[in-house]
Amino acid sequence: MTETKNTGAAQTAQTKELAAQAAHSEASAAQTAQTQEPAAMIARMKELTSLLTEASKAYYAEDREIISNLEYDRLYAELEQLERESGIVLAGSPTQHVGYEAVDELPKEEHEKPMLSLDKTKDREVLRTFIGGHTTLLSWKLDGLTVVLEYRGGTLYKALTRGNGRIGEVITANARTFRNLPLKIAYDGDLVLRGEAVISYEDFEKINAQLGPGDVHYKNPRNLCSGSVRQLSSEVTARRHVRFFAFTLVRAEGVDFQNSHEKQLRWLESQGFEAVERRLVTAETLDEAMAYFEEKVGQYEIPSDGLVALYDDIAYGESLGTTAKFPRNSFAFKWQDEEAETVLRDVEWSASRTGLINPVAVFDPVELEGTTVTRASVHNVSIVRELKLGLGDRLKVYKANMIIPQIAENLTRSGTLEIPEYCPVCGAKTVIRQELDTETLVCENAACSAKKIKSFTLLVSRDALNIDGLSEMTLEKLIARGLLHHYADIFHLREHRAEIMEMDGFGERSCVKMEESIERARETTLARLLYGLGIPGIGAANARVIARAFGNDVERARSADEEALLQVDGVGSVLAKAYTAWMRDEDNRRETDALLAELTLEAPAGDESGAAAELFAGKVFVITGSVEHFKNRSELKAFIEARGGKVTGSVSANTDCLINNDAASGSAKNRKARELGVPVVTEEEFLALAGGGAPEG
Repeated sequence: MTETKNTGAAQTAQTKELAAQAAHSEASAAQTAQTQEPAAMIARMKELTSLLTEASKAYYAEDREIISNLEYDRLYAELEQLERESGIVLAGSPTQHVGYEAVDELPKEEHEKPMLSLDKTKDREVLRTFIGGHTTLLSWKLDGLTVVLEYRGGTLYKALTRGNGRIGEVITANARTFRNLPLKIAYDGDLVLRGEAVISYEDFEKINAQLGPGDVHYKNPRNLCSGSVRQLSSEVTARRHVRFFAFTLVRAEGVDFQNSHEKQLRWLESQGFEAVERRLVTAETLDEAMAYFEEKVGQYEIPSDGLVALYDDIAYGESLGTTAKFPRNSFAFKWQDEEAETVLRDVEWSASRTGLINPVAVFDPVELEGTTVTRASVHNVSIVRELKLGLGDRLKVYKANMIIPQIAENLTRSGTLEIPEYCPVCGAKTVIRQELDTETLVCENAACSAKKIKSFTLLVSRDALNIDGLSEMTLEKLIARGLLHHYADIFHLREHRAEIMEMDGFGERSCVKMEESIERARETTLARLLYGLGIPGIGAANARVIARAFGNDVERARSADEEALLQVDGVGSVLAKAYTAWMRDEDNRRETDALLAELTLEAPAGDESGAAAELFAGKVFVITGSVEHFKNRSELKAFIEARGGKVTGSVSANTDCLINNDAASGSAKNRKARELGVPVVTEEEFLALAGGGAPEG
């Protein structure tokens, strides 16, 4: 392998068909050379970047060779040639070695043109009136951080945050680490464009999961993105997987866009940028386009808080000028969150296994988005105080993005709610911790039974040991009776059958069912065990990845050091530190040793080794609709992950395959897959790709 393989990227190992894909690279290259269309060249460059990155990781990090040296060098040369011919260099290209920069503070600079806010509405008819008789561009209003980019001589010269609209912060080094931003473009004139820096829901959840129990978790992807983009070290930004979507071209001298904003965005796409998804609409076709966006928003991978309407006619829009606050050529539509008034009856303070005590508002039932809602999380002490809550207050509640119950407003604002001075479970004195701008309530009693109850609840949950008959309420009773002190005690409950049968709701039949479930749980997998132990930041998905990385060997997984963990895809330094610290703790080791004495660890059902375990490595799947050969979609998801694949909730440009038994349907996911050229396969077709190995029963 040549020195050119020293790429900083590290992604999941490529599937076994990578070699076959590479073998056909000459045909793909020939086709690209024939078309010479920017879109085709960019697509080929993305393909080569992925192939070369995976091959490099396999060779240097995993000590295996998935394509020959000769093939690697030929693909690398092809990528270099395409970059020269197109004038475009994509982020993550193996031909680039981007160093990280750190600064003491972010300098501020004035924008070339002031950035005004948009006038907005939640009324579709107001939006229709704005459109009037004009062809209008309707696109996502992404919920991230607006960034202005300037390219000179085809290279990124400067990046500014929106700031106050007049002055922004210089974040050029950070912008160079955005996952999908072209580092070099074919156009060599001065280019200024605006777009939204965003972090996907999936990456947001992954980053939050890597935080320790004492860390302040991010409230939403927008807050995480804002903090990530404005880091003083670009290395931190790089780890956050920030993406950029262009929504406005400010200046590109010498290019004829035929007076069309849509053609501007298409041109930006030809330069290697990703632009916001959009549709050209009129007042008559608005409803159809709105229906498309409304159906998609619940599954869209990027946070969106509405839509933006922009007159496509550039000259006409500019002739309208601006008001003191808003441009007259564009208008924002915010999602209409259905609100209802209700009365606050209680605030439950729910203790967690990490010691955090989280407030949950309980109010009179209301109907929202077709469901009855009686509760909403208030998240922390800061929000309780900000809302000035008090029992009996009149509240306005809604479902954020039509999904999550939230308090919109406290109409009464009595401010009479008392913050508990003592833990509602163990009675120990509580502590209010202040980290950054957030106050949280914490129980510091290590022996708090809430921590024990929540820990046992996690251990017996479906994705862990999967023991039926041990609900949180039952566990609370067993702990109160002194029958459960340690995890291993679960497997000795049979010895206390007479006492358990005296508990409310327990007879001989329920005892037998519980005992049978406990016995079945003795045979489990390393991944289920790691998840059930409650290691900070280790969710079910991370547990599977770690178990697979260490060959499902429990001793290798327990003794892994930070360096070994950092080689595992998706494990960062924070998660690695938390994992190794937990494993080194003597109490945790004793608890785990005793539990392991009761268990037999097996390879995951359907798990394979060698080439079969890599069958879907690096591949992204989406599952929709009902399944026939698996008990449920979760089992199909586990089947894919056991073979190295990844399952997400929405179809995107990164999706490799959509599994849908109704492959010919006109569903939103099927339509999106067809638009992006993503294969839609039935379960039968998928199993044929997998070698036909579906679980029995």
